[in-house]
Amino acid sequence: MKYQALSVVVSIFAVAICVGGDNELVPPRREVYDDGRIFDISHRYQPEMPECVSQSKDGIGQFLWLPKSMKNGSLANQSGMKMPAHTGTHVDAPGHVFDHYFDAGFDVDSLDLHVLNGPALLVDVPRDTNITAEVMKSLSIPRGVKRVLFRTLNTDRRLMFQKECDTSFVGFTVGGAKWLVENTDIKLVGIDYLSVASFDHLMPSHLVFLENREIIIVEALKLDDVPAGVYSVHCLPPRLAGAEGSPIRCILIKD
Repeated sequence: MKYQALSVVVSIFAVAICVGGDNELVPPRREVYDDGRIFDISHRYQPEMPECVSQSKDGIGQFLWLPKSMKNGSLANQSGMKMPAHTGTHVDAPGHVFDHYFDAGFDVDSLDLHVLNGPALLVDVPRDTNITAEVMKSLSIPRGVKRVLFRTLNTDRRLMFQKECDTSFVGFTVGGAKWLVENTDIKLVGIDYLSVASFDHLMPSHLVFLENREIIIVEALKLDDVPAGVYSVHCLPPRLAGAEGSPIRCILIKD
C-alpha cells in the first residue's frame, strides 16, 4: 500500500509541474552546442536507422521498449534495449575480425581512451572515389597527426538517414588501408557510414586496420554541416567486457 501511495504522490507532483509550467513541453534536440563550438557527431538511434549486418531494408526496427511504466503503476519508467553492437555510430575492437583476439579479450573495454580522445583532423575526401592509396597520398596528411575523420560522398548522399542499407557506400580499399598503416601516424580512423571499408573490400580492409591492434575504427559518424579542420575529438564507448563492438558517443570541440 505504501508504494501505491508513493506512486500517486509522484504522479500528482509531475502533473503539478506540467500545469505550473509551459503548456507544451518540448525537449531540446541539438547538433551544435556552445555557440558553434561543440558538434555532436553521433547519429540519433531510432527505428529507421540503417543496419547493414543483415542488409535490412527496414532499418534496425523497434529496439527500445518500456517493461516498467509509470502509466501502468510503476514508480518510474524503466526502458529495455536490444540491438546489434555495430549499430549507428559505433566502435570496432580487434576481436571484431580476429577470432584469436576475441578469445584473448581484446574487447571494447580494452580500447585506449587516449586514442579515442585528443586532437583530430576532419578532412574531405574526393567525392568520385573510394579511399584508395592515391587518395590517401593526395590528402597530404602530415606525420604526427594521430586522429583523422574522413568525410566522403556518404555524407552528401545522407546514407545514414535512409532506413535501407546501401551497399554502394564509400570506404577504404585494401590499398588505401595499407597506405594509411604504412605511411601515416594515424591511430584513430573515423568515417561517415557503417563500415570503414568499401563493400567490395569489406573484410580485407578491416583486417589491415585491426591486425596490429594499434588503430581504432569509429564508424557511422555524423559529419554533415561540420567545417573541415582541426578539433578535439572525444569518443567514449561503454565498458562492455567481451564485446567486439559498441555504440559510442562522439563530439568535436573547436579550440
